[in-house]
Amino acid sequence: MTYLIIRLATLGNVAMTVPVIASLSRRYPNDRFIIASKKELSAMFASMPNVVFWEVDNHLDWPGTWRLWRVLRHEADAVIDLQDVLRTRVFDLFMRLSGKRVTRVHYGRIRKHLITVWGIGRRTLPTEFERYEDAFRRAGLQTDREFKALKVNRAAAKTVKERFGEKEGRWIGLAPFAKSRSNMLPYRVTKEIIERLTKEEQTRVFLFGAGSVECEMLRQWATVFPRTESIAGVLQLSEELELMRHLDVMICMDSANQHLSSLVGLRAISVWCATHPCIGFSGWKQRSEDIIQINDLRCRPCTCHGTNHCRYSNYACRQIDAETIIQQI
Repeated sequence: MTYLIIRLATLGNVAMTVPVIASLSRRYPNDRFIIASKKELSAMFASMPNVVFWEVDNHLDWPGTWRLWRVLRHEADAVIDLQDVLRTRVFDLFMRLSGKRVTRVHYGRIRKHLITVWGIGRRTLPTEFERYEDAFRRAGLQTDREFKALKVNRAAAKTVKERFGEKEGRWIGLAPFAKSRSNMLPYRVTKEIIERLTKEEQTRVFLFGAGSVECEMLRQWATVFPRTESIAGVLQLSEELELMRHLDVMICMDSANQHLSSLVGLRAISVWCATHPCIGFSGWKQRSEDIIQINDLRCRPCTCHGTNHCRYSNYACRQIDAETIIQQI
């Protein structure tokens, strides 16, 4: 049987599907799974023998929705929609009319909105992994929690070794950016962390990021601090994953890098500012003691995915000092 799994964006959300889909790939070797997502994310599924990657546009416009249905209605026996937006719902309708069984994920958007916007009924919600597992369960597929790490990509590992050499001393990853200001530490704190880490001669720091502005800023930081390298915009996703496999720890915000770290079994120290783990976006099998946040702020969480606005204009949630993170490292 062939299952079509739709998860278009974002990088972190697609990364969170990997442990669950890896479980399906292992438990159902005679079935085929088609992953419809962005092309650049295919590296996360390359080691799964019965998983086929189908490139689609991030936003899946209306003509793209029609074309996707015309092609995949003959390929898939069932659809599992892990995106659940208007265009995928239209696609789901087309597939239902074609006689295909469709299952959608339950995101609990209303509950998340009540907690983050109105502060009503704050409690720990199911994780994204649990929501994905529930969707597959309703589609008749059972999953497990045995995933530990992706298989080594030998070609990417060779590239990493040629570029960075054999590992000596301590390698630390730092991903200081997020999509929204409310999810990032102040730059002065980040630079203090880099400065203190690189005072140790046996420590090498790798800066992770994406986007032209981030790449340029990280490149400049790498020229200021010794034993610091920016890999933003330099490596492909498969190569970034293999580099992460060599790190001792990743320091990141509530962003995609905590989930990428989980895919290679890397321990991630994640910093949560305006968002909160209770919403369900913690990394796969990451340790609760490695989550750094200010717990006594009643206004947290004020957002589910991050925002560039603070209702009190002070961004108190970002007032985490470098010493706290250094001690955890």
